[in-house]
Amino acid sequence: MSEDNKNRAQFATRLGVVAVTVGSAVGLGNIWRFPYEAGANGGAAFMLLNLLFVFVIGVPVMCAEFVIGRHTGANVRGAFRRLSPGTGWGVVGYIGILSSVLILSFYSVVAGWTMEYIWRSVAGFGGMHADAESLHSQFDEFAAGNVRPAMWTVLFLLCNYAILARGVEKGIERVSNVLMPLLFVILFAFCVHSLCMPGAAEGLGFLFRPDFSQITPSVVLSAMGQAFFSLSLGLGCLITYSSYFSRRTPLVKTAFLTASLDSFVAIVAGVIIFPAVFTFGQEPAAGPRLVFEVLPAIFAEMAGGAVWSALFFVLLFTASLTSTVSMSEITIAWLCDDMHMSRRRATRINIGVAMLLGTLCALSFGCLNGVRMFGMTLFELFDYVSSNVLLPVGGMIISVYAGWVLDRKVMRSELAPATRRGRALVGTLVFCMRCVAPVCILLVFLAGLGLLPV
Repeated sequence: MSEDNKNRAQFATRLGVVAVTVGSAVGLGNIWRFPYEAGANGGAAFMLLNLLFVFVIGVPVMCAEFVIGRHTGANVRGAFRRLSPGTGWGVVGYIGILSSVLILSFYSVVAGWTMEYIWRSVAGFGGMHADAESLHSQFDEFAAGNVRPAMWTVLFLLCNYAILARGVEKGIERVSNVLMPLLFVILFAFCVHSLCMPGAAEGLGFLFRPDFSQITPSVVLSAMGQAFFSLSLGLGCLITYSSYFSRRTPLVKTAFLTASLDSFVAIVAGVIIFPAVFTFGQEPAAGPRLVFEVLPAIFAEMAGGAVWSALFFVLLFTASLTSTVSMSEITIAWLCDDMHMSRRRATRINIGVAMLLGTLCALSFGCLNGVRMFGMTLFELFDYVSSNVLLPVGGMIISVYAGWVLDRKVMRSELAPATRRGRALVGTLVFCMRCVAPVCILLVFLAGLGLLPV
């Protein structure tokens, strides 16, 4: 670590490192996106492919980000400037900063919807007798409004500000140490409840009994994309977070543990959702509407449905909050390090920009629905540009840089001890960074742009 960073903030404990990195990875992609992707792509076969890609794409790229961040002790822009001064590699820093702002803006809208649905759950969805069709109408009516979606977006971002302004150890680490155990406790409670449902066997069969005839090129690409996006790779959040790691933090173990827990949460989300879906005769391939329309209809049929519904959306809110905090830290660290701002000022600027853009995204379902760029609303545009362009490009650059450009001595010294087993492990990870991850991410990138015939 450079002399400039001897006084840089650090996470205080090993538990804190695990909590913040898992919190960064676990988000709506695990609890919302994974179940509907699995439902649309054949269940168990998709899950197995996703697990494979988590470890052959996700872990190597995660290790690359960890090495770059801890070795330099710098934000995502500063890290590449220190490693390769005067070159064009630093563009990945700007990609990460721009991506984080765009994602934070539209992601906070969806997180705001979870807050609305916590409130609706407590209020009982009109007596908890709503069916999926009426809940579809309710959701469309709510999203098309102008006041409540914008209000929840702003309130959610204020929650982010309250955590981020307190700093790395007292804010991010301390809150993650509370929220991540809470998330797992809620998951466990839902698991027990779902496994007692009449449709548990059918739901678990859908999730764990693979039908390999379901595997098509489209399913493979979907599994690749889910593995890449669910771990928050390509943004630079893990470069930023690992710049706060101590020298005692084992990077490879942390990467494997983070990937394993991230996958575990996604699978548990499936265990929670699919037994309920089959018990109440709903469609597992319901798509994105599964969470905000189908599940509330299922909760309405359960004993104590209002409580379970509220608890589920608290789970989504918790996962959203830990993810958006990590996205915000990318820009905040850059403003503090390179622009020499105080942390509070950097946090105000980051959250203020996100509030402005997030409000515009929230209103793109309502009064700004007619405002289109390239045929897309602002919400759709931010989602498309960040998810289909910036993140894959950032992920490819990071993996290629770590595999082909970064000094192998740096990789060995950061990742493993100088033993035969350590060298073999580093060699395997570097091979995946060089040859496997870039090709897979390129395929995801081309598929996202509609350039692959699948």
